[in-house]
Amino acid sequence: MVLLGATITIDATAYSPPELAVNMGDTVVWINNDPFPHTVTSQAGRFDSKSIAPGESWRYKATRKGEYPYMCTFHPTMKGMLRVK
Repeated sequence: MVLLGATITIDATAYSPPELAVNMGDTVVWINNDPFPHTVTSQAGRFDSKSIAPGESWRYKATRKGEYPYMCTFHPTMKGMLRVK
């Protein structure tokens, strides 16, 4: 699925959708719907949201093509994949 920008929700300690493909230049927004903080942290160090408080969001502009697995540093079992085309 390739979208012109997208939103990923964080709910029930999971990213939804867990995998997303976007075009280079698109902006992705993560919205934290959980009652506690989360992060969106690239496992390769490409991006790091730091702590996203409950009810808050974080934006990332996809500027480089590739596959970027990410996780929540507070909850390491939470994993996602961002694919930039």
